[in-house]
Amino acid sequence: MIRVLLADDHPVVRSGYLRLLEQASDIRVIAEAATGEAAYGAFVADPPDVLATDLAMPGGGGLALIRRVLLRAPAARILVFSMYDSPPLVRQALDAGARGFLTKAAAPQSLVDAVRALHAGERYLGADLAACLLQRDPAHEAERLAELSLREFEIFRMLALGHSPAECAQALKLSPKTVSNHQTVIKEKLGVTTSAALAHLAIRHRVIGSALV
Repeated sequence: MIRVLLADDHPVVRSGYLRLLEQASDIRVIAEAATGEAAYGAFVADPPDVLATDLAMPGGGGLALIRRVLLRAPAARILVFSMYDSPPLVRQALDAGARGFLTKAAAPQSLVDAVRALHAGERYLGADLAACLLQRDPAHEAERLAELSLREFEIFRMLALGHSPAECAQALKLSPKTVSNHQTVIKEKLGVTTSAALAHLAIRHRVIGSALV
């Protein structure tokens, strides 16, 4: 039996994925979580075979969760599912250590297939993402985004969603000064000077949705 920890901050989404996974005779969801902190706590309390997580969650978010889990359990199998499919976001998740990535627009069976693949020690990338990752955006923005470190990308995304530096610091357990320094570097790397420009850049590259800012 493949034991899965399911992390997503939307109860309806979690419920749908839980039903989908448990229709498979070889998969059981052993715990659910709505925040990064809760997911990490559940992982520590009862390590699953596969952690399936969204990226946009309270409590540090999915990228922070991936890093924390892998620091504790380097062999952990982590599957990301997200409504966003921008190449920079997918690359950040995979670079952080996720072994699979699906969009929420993928066929339902893909989630079951991905969980089985990760449990078998394989990697899994949704069919709709393969071509997307091979494309090179000719604009300099895409190259600049790719140059952000994992921590910088995480802070960039939170700032683009409208979180203040203080809120970022609290969620990521960093000092406000550290986040402020990161914010300065991020703006320099991306060639923007205002928070609005930062958010619009994130929207253009589908790091966040236009309805979120």
